[in-house]
Formats: sequence, structure tokens, C-alpha cells
Amino acid sequence: MDPVIIVGAGPVGLTLALALARQQVPSVVLDEGPGKDEPRLARTVVLREDTAALLTRLTGAPLGAAGVHWAGWRSMRRKQVTRAIPFDDATDPAPLHIAQHVLTSALRAAAASERLVKIAVDSRLDTVEQEPSGVTAHTRGPTGTWWRGSHLVGCDGPRSTVRKLLDIRFPGRTAVERHAVAALRTELPWADEALLHRTPPWRTSGPSAGEITGRPLPEGVWRLDWLLPPGKDLVTPELLVARVRETLAGWHEGPTPTYELLDTGVHTVHHRLARRWRVGRVFLAGDAAHLLGALGTQGLDEGLRDADNLAWKLALAWHHGPHEALLDSYQAERRAAVAGRLRAADQALPLLRGGGGIRAYVPGAARGHDVLLTDGHLGRGPLGAPGLYDGSPLAPRHLEAEVPVDTPTGAPVEDVRVTAEDGSFVRLRERLGRGALLVLLIAPGTGVWERRHWVSAGIMPRLAAAVTALPSPAELLVAESYPGAAAHTVLLIRPDGHLVTALDGVRAADLYAAAEAAVGGPKGAQETSAAAGATAGSAAT
Repeated sequence: MDPVIIVGAGPVGLTLALALARQQVPSVVLDEGPGKDEPRLARTVVLREDTAALLTRLTGAPLGAAGVHWAGWRSMRRKQVTRAIPFDDATDPAPLHIAQHVLTSALRAAAASERLVKIAVDSRLDTVEQEPSGVTAHTRGPTGTWWRGSHLVGCDGPRSTVRKLLDIRFPGRTAVERHAVAALRTELPWADEALLHRTPPWRTSGPSAGEITGRPLPEGVWRLDWLLPPGKDLVTPELLVARVRETLAGWHEGPTPTYELLDTGVHTVHHRLARRWRVGRVFLAGDAAHLLGALGTQGLDEGLRDADNLAWKLALAWHHGPHEALLDSYQAERRAAVAGRLRAADQALPLLRGGGGIRAYVPGAARGHDVLLTDGHLGRGPLGAPGLYDGSPLAPRHLEAEVPVDTPTGAPVEDVRVTAEDGSFVRLRERLGRGALLVLLIAPGTGVWERRHWVSAGIMPRLAAAVTALPSPAELLVAESYPGAAAHTVLLIRPDGHLVTALDGVRAADLYAAAEAAVGGPKGAQETSAAAGATAGSAAT
């Protein structure tokens, strides 16, 4: 069968290629550049715990050494520390801050050693054609080439050629925020702590810098961002150097310390959302589908979640034939999740960026603003938390044995220790992304006794038989405990780590119904939908 064509060799495109390879699906990545990324320390990304774990799983190596896990977070207003949050790997894992070119290089290296991934450099897309049986793409370069694929995914950034060829609208807001950015090597009073300083007490050069963010990188490097006022005022080198000097002097409460300026830039945040994320066999992901990033939120995080969501669905369709309802759910789930974050940012922006006025005198307003901004920067709350697929078309309906646990249906599951089918102890996240549903039994005591003593006892044989009979490949795991789950609770988990349902014991009929819903419904309905989808895709072309 033909490979999946991925347009764009940035972090999202490479992540998707590796995620597909992990599920035995070949791909061709069309890279319009030479296959190398320019080192830019002023271009960095913040990865939340779940997305950092995804990349570690796909690259086979922890990314911590290439970036910095923050030791803590502090919010400051004028001269006061208004909030300080220490991070603890066990209860409150720290975000990972890493230069984007370093991250992309790690993904490229992993892709280069993967036999199922082919990267075609100097290949700029100019034509996409699709029919019921596949997709054909043409690229310009040293030699014009036609590529044949089962599906095509546009991960080609804000100016996506794929999106333009499909004539998909990309409405939204331009220049929601602008930041002057500098990467420099220096010492700050807060080693390895990220900080947000609002309304600093010192006078600033040029327009007022009402908000400064400092985020550490390896080897004593810091990225500093100054929020710029609305407008298109030119950020000159002289103005930026003046900002660096007065900020460092203010934080040290004395003369400007020594520093080495390494890179500068202006970061402009746009908010946009593509009207459609799927046309027949062609999909959009990452910045090609959405732009966000105001109030400390991270657009790349959402792009990586796009790749994780789409990979297992494409893999099932690639291996087992038409799964149109399953593929349709990619747009339904991911577009709704991103739209929710954009709505939350749009609602918060007037409060946080609207200037003074009467709101500034409301008791507790400053504290509330700090909480909102902290949520955005740390990936919490409506501004930053991972999407909840509670309204997913893949959610099962009317399960009599469904019980609540601390993880809501549709949310990412907790990374508990589990026993795999071979008796080894692993983390739950290590079993994700393999193309199989996960069935997790909560059975206290199994971590103490040898597997041979309990694998054939109690409810295990009935559960193993129920898992074998499921309509989609599934792996049976066992855990001592799970937050909010009673003994003998059975959790059904998607390959991307989102909870499908939790059941009270071994209920084979409910487990089967939930698994069937999670992969898009009965096979007969899939085939009917496939015929309709093929017709629609051909018409769209």
C-alpha cells in the first residue's frame, strides 16, 4: 500500500512520521528546504509533560539534556513576588524549555534511522490531486517529481500550500500580541526558574514594557520577551539593547551585569483557525490548521497533539481498510479543543491587555490576572490544559456499567505503573502509540505477587477472553491502583492516551460496545461512510 505523504519537515510533520512508523505505517516527508535548520536561540518552545513524553517515546531518548526543566515559576508585580510555584516530578512535573532547532534536529535524527520514514529535501509542493483510491502530489525542486500516497497531511505552517490548494479559509485575528525577544548568556537571581514580571518598577526605553518573561535554556542562556504595545513600532537594535540592560540592572538591583547577546527577534502572535481540517484523503495539522500563542500559550503543543491524535487513526485505516467515521473524528476532536483555547484567550485578552480603567481597582483583580497568565504559561486551566474530548463522536453511549474515576471521559490518563502482558513493570505511557487500544484492570496486590500467581485467577481469565474478542487490536495491562478507581475497575484507553470509559468489573458487552465506538463504529457503517467520503473527496478535488 502507498505511504502517507507528509508535507512539511518541522516538529509536527516529523512527529507524525515517527508516530506512524511506530505503528508500522510508511511515510514520505516533503521538505522544501535543504534538510538543515538554522540555529536560532530566540526561537524556542515550551513542552508540557504529555507532549515532552510523546517526543521522548518517539525519539527513544529523553529531551531533558537538550533543554531545561524549570525548577520553578515565579510571578512578580512591580517589586513583589505574587506567586511562586516549585516543581516536583512526582506531583507537579515541570515544563521543558528547548530551542526549536534543537528539537527539530533530534526528530530528524530519529527519522533518519527509521526505515519506514523517507525525507525528500528540496521538494516544494505545487499540486495535489486525489481520487477514491489515494492521493497524488507533485513537487518542484532539482527534478520535478510525482508522489503517490494513501493520504496526505499538510504540516507546512502558517502559509500552508496544502491549505491554499484545497481552498480552505483561515479566518482569525492578526497581531494579537507582539514581543521583542532576546537570547543572552548571563546570570539571573533565579537559577533555572522561569518568571513573569508585570509592571516592572524601572523606567523603560521607548514604549512601556508592561510585561517581561524570562525562561532559562541550557548553558546559562536565557530567553527574554518584552510585550510590545499595540501597533507596528519598529524595534531597533538600540532599543532592544537598552531593554536588555535596564531589565538586567532592575532584576539585580544595581549595575547591569555582564551578558552576551546571542540572538534577537520580534515574535508576532496571530490567532487563526482553519474552517476544515479534512478534505477527502487530505488533512491539515499544526500551524497549517491553527495559530495561537497569546498569554503564554504554546501553539506547538497543540500541533503535537494533532499529530498524536491523527497518527493512530490513519494507522487503523491504513492497515484495516476504510475507517471514515474514525478519520472524521480528527477534525471534530482537535478543532473543538483548539477552538476552546482560542475562545478562552479571546475572553481573557480584554481583561489582561485592556489597560487600566475601573477594572484595575477591583479588589483581587491583579491576583486573578496573575492566575490566568500562569495558566497560559504552565499549561493549566482553560488557557493551557490538554484538550478534553468529552463531546467526541467516538465516545460510547449508554453503558450500564460505566463508573467515574478521577480522569474525566475523554481526558488524558494518568501515567501509572502497570504490568504488561509479559510480566514486566512499565509506565502506562510507554504502551501508548502502538495502534492498539489499552485495557487496564485495577487489581491491588498484583504488584507484590508474581504474575503466574494471579494471571489465571479471579476475573483475569474472563477479562482476557473479553479483550481477545474486541473488534480492534487491544493490549491487556494491570495496575495496582489508579486515582479514583476502585478494585476491579476496568479502564479502556485509546492509543493516544485518552480515556474512553471506566467500567465496574468485567462487563464484556459494555467493553465491546465502548471499543467499537472508539474506532468509529461497526465495520458495516464504516464501509457505507467510506463510500460517501470517497465521493465527497473526489468532488472536493
